Amino acid sequence: MISNQILFNSFSQTHFSPKERSLQGWIAILGFLLLTMVFYFAGAAAILRLVYPVTALVVAVFLYLRHPILYIGFTWWVWFLTPFATRLVDYRVGWDPTRQMLITPYLVVFVTIVTFLKHFPRTVHQGGLPFILAFFGVFYGFLVGLVYNTPIPVARGFLDWLSPIIFAFHLFVNWRDYPSYRQNLQRIFLWGVLLMGAYGIYQFVVAPEWDRYWLTESKMFTSSGDPEPFGMRVWSTLHSAGPFGSVMQTGLLLLFTSSGTLIFPASAVGYLSFLLAQVRSSWGGWLLGIIMIFGSVKPRIQMRLITIIVVMAMCVVPLVNIEPISTVVTERLESFSNLQEDTSFKDRSGNYDRNLSLALTSGLGSGLGNTWKVNEKTGQIEVFVVDSGILDMFFTLGWFGAIPYMGGLILLLVSVSKHTEARFDSFVSAARAIGISSCAQLIISSGMLSISGMILWGFLAMAMAAHKYYQHQEMTR
Repeated sequence: MISNQILFNSFSQTHFSPKERSLQGWIAILGFLLLTMVFYFAGAAAILRLVYPVTALVVAVFLYLRHPILYIGFTWWVWFLTPFATRLVDYRVGWDPTRQMLITPYLVVFVTIVTFLKHFPRTVHQGGLPFILAFFGVFYGFLVGLVYNTPIPVARGFLDWLSPIIFAFHLFVNWRDYPSYRQNLQRIFLWGVLLMGAYGIYQFVVAPEWDRYWLTESKMFTSSGDPEPFGMRVWSTLHSAGPFGSVMQTGLLLLFTSSGTLIFPASAVGYLSFLLAQVRSSWGGWLLGIIMIFGSVKPRIQMRLITIIVVMAMCVVPLVNIEPISTVVTERLESFSNLQEDTSFKDRSGNYDRNLSLALTSGLGSGLGNTWKVNEKTGQIEVFVVDSGILDMFFTLGWFGAIPYMGGLILLLVSVSKHTEARFDSFVSAARAIGISSCAQLIISSGMLSISGMILWGFLAMAMAAHKYYQHQEMTR
C-alpha cells in the first residue's frame, strides 16, 4: 500500500490515511487473536462459544469505522478460519449441536447493513439497483418466514441470505478506492490459497483428531469421506468440501492476476488440495473461469496466462502422480465419463425430478428458516435442505421473492458482461469470471448463501466497482 495513500470512508464520508490508522487496526485484530488463544489454552474454551462471536463483532465495528480496508480482510479471514476454530473448541470441550460459533462470520458481515441503509436510496440510478432488488426479495422471504416458521431459524436464514448482498453492496459503494480494494483481495486470497491449501494437504495425509471428531459427530461420512488418513475429502479450515472448493476455485483464478514469488508455492499446494477436495462443480467452475479470462484479455496478457499455467502444471502434476493421491484424483476425474452411474449425480437428478414442479408452483414460498418437499410415500410436506440454488430460491422466496432476487442477479450479470475494462485489467476479467462461473453452479448447489454467496455477489460487485472507477477516471481527464 502506498505510504501517502488517502482513501475514502463511505460511512463517515471523510478521507483517511490507512498508514496512520493501520497500527490501531492491527492492534485490534491481534488483540482478538490473543484473547481467543488465552481462553482456549487457559482451560476456558467453552466460554469462547460466546466470547469469540462477540469480540469478533466488536473488532469488525471498530475496523469498519476506522480502517475499512482492514475490515474487508478481517471479514474474509473470519470466514476462512471460524469453522477451524469451532472444531478445535468442540474437540476440547465436546460437540455443540447448535453450532453457535459459526454465526460469527455473519455477524461480522452484517456490520455493512449500515452502508446499505445509508446509501441505497441514492444508488438506485447509479448501478445499485441489482443489490436493492435482491435485498427486497430476501426481505420478503424474511417476512413470510416470520409467519410460518420459528424465529431463530428465520433469523439465521436472514443472515445467510442477506450477508452476501449487503457486503457486495459495501464493496460497490467504495468504488472510488477500487485499486486498493483490488490489491487487498488479491493479497487475501493469495495467502488464503497458500495457508488453506497447505493445511488441506496436511488434513488429507494426517487426518488430525479434531477433524476426525468433527466428521464423526457431524455425520458427514457420505459427503466428506472416512475419518482416517488418506480417506477424507479435503475441506481444510472450512466446514465442508463444497465451500472449500468455492474458495479455492476463486483463489486459484485470482492467482492469474497476482505477481510475486508466493504465487508458485501457493499454486502447488492450492491445486493439490483443490483436487483432493473432489468437488467436481468447482473443478468445472474453475475451467469455465479460465476460458472466460483467456477470452476477454489482450494477447499480451493471454501469453502471460499461458506461461503461468505451464509453470503451475509443472509444479502440480508430479505431486498428483504420488500414491495414494493419484488414485483418489483419477477415480474422481473418471466419474465425469460415467455420470449416469454416479450416486451424487443420480441424487441431484432425482432431486430435480421430484421437486422442480413443486418449486415452480410455490407462489408465496415457505419463507426463510424452512425449506420443504413432498414425501413420496406419505404425500406430506417435510423440511429438508435443497441441493440446488434455483430450487432453493423458489422454495424459500416463492415467486414474489425469487423474481426480484433473480432479477437483481441477472441485472448484475448483464451489466458486467457488457463492461470492457477486462481487456486491460486482468482482475476485472477474473472477478467477472468468478461471478459468472459461481452463478452457473447454482443449478447444483445453493451457492448464493454463506461463503459461496460472498464470493458470487462480492466479485460481481468488484467488477461493477471497477467499471464506475474507470468511468470516473475518463470523466476527470
